[in-house]
Amino acid sequence: MELEKEVKKITLGHETGSGAQCLKCKDKCEGFELHFWRKICRNCKCGLEDHDVQTTTEDDKKIGKLLEDTKYTSLIAKLKTDGVHHYKRNVVTLTNSVAAKKDVAIKAVTYEWTPPVPNQSLAVRYIELLPNEKQPVAGTVGAVYRKKQMAKQLPEHDQDPTKCHELSPNEVKQMQQFVKKYKEEALGVGDIKVPEEMEAQNKEKGASEAGDRGTTAVVGALGNKMAPSKGAAYSCYRCQLGMKEGDPAVYAERAGFEKLWHPACFVCCTCNELLVDMIYFWKKGKLYCGRHYCDSEKPRCGGCDELIFSNEYTQAEDQNWHLKHFCCFDCDCVLAGEIYVMVNNKPVCKACYMKNHAALCQGCRNALEPEAQRVTYGNFNWHAEPECFLCSCCTKCLIGQKFMPIEGMLFCSVECKKKMAS
Repeated sequence: MELEKEVKKITLGHETGSGAQCLKCKDKCEGFELHFWRKICRNCKCGLEDHDVQTTTEDDKKIGKLLEDTKYTSLIAKLKTDGVHHYKRNVVTLTNSVAAKKDVAIKAVTYEWTPPVPNQSLAVRYIELLPNEKQPVAGTVGAVYRKKQMAKQLPEHDQDPTKCHELSPNEVKQMQQFVKKYKEEALGVGDIKVPEEMEAQNKEKGASEAGDRGTTAVVGALGNKMAPSKGAAYSCYRCQLGMKEGDPAVYAERAGFEKLWHPACFVCCTCNELLVDMIYFWKKGKLYCGRHYCDSEKPRCGGCDELIFSNEYTQAEDQNWHLKHFCCFDCDCVLAGEIYVMVNNKPVCKACYMKNHAALCQGCRNALEPEAQRVTYGNFNWHAEPECFLCSCCTKCLIGQKFMPIEGMLFCSVECKKKMAS
């Protein structure tokens, strides 16, 4: 019964961001309109994250649901207004007095997210150790970067069946089991600590509990086990370089506390992007973002971007596809058994290719069919036919001959070029 309810409430949320301007296409896009099963705008083919939409509330709900039924429930809270778990995102605003001639101006800096640690200065120091363009400061490229990575790394359709398109009851059940499994075995949230302080705490704890258990293991990867020099005793698990004394390191509990990372090195092993809000998935000694962990476990449809839980699907162009989603990227017609052309890694039917993407022949000014033989020089194209690839002056066929190209025109000789110029 519960499964039937889950299937019935499945929706893609077509009202979200409706009409919002595309920040990439500007006026070329009429406004965001969600495709009925792809996760893109029907008008410009860009994602929701590329449009001028405030997704903060939706993102907080998404992470709230992701961290449900995990050991990280301290990071979420159920709101009275909707009864839904929301992410308790740690937002920090710092103010500094800046002298400006006679007046003193107050400059405020808001970090849209910082690590949830009691020591605010430690959290801010962590942010400062990230590349400038990835620091989540409100109103900067860093905040935009975080927003895009939140959408890319943790797509809600990887954890919530209600955000997927037409799943069967069996697929919903399989997805729920998959999500439960990765929450139990792989999902984690990084923690930041100063390695020296963590080692001291570990030694104190060991001294009080040890009795005759022997020496307490040192926390952190030692860069020099024989005689570590002060400030260089710990090395990053990714880059193997030493940690600067007093700087915070990132720890991942599932990896074991003997491993640590520089803040800027806590990245996905597949896309090498900073793990958004330090949310990671641990598998076989490697850190993954949510998207690429799921990709390592399940096939993903190249059409709808959802994980495939059906036993029947097709493979084409080094991608996986739901049978119903191997469609033209432009008009959505089914491509099974049809001629198609890959454009920007997306399949397009022949009709749409000829209408929207085909290059023009400089000779006859007609579109070049995808299967047609052609001659290409720079940005110019010709049918490889005597009536198209010819001298612009004397109309001599130039196939297999030397030629002189001048701004889309062809000449068989200097004489023809001079005649045309005169």
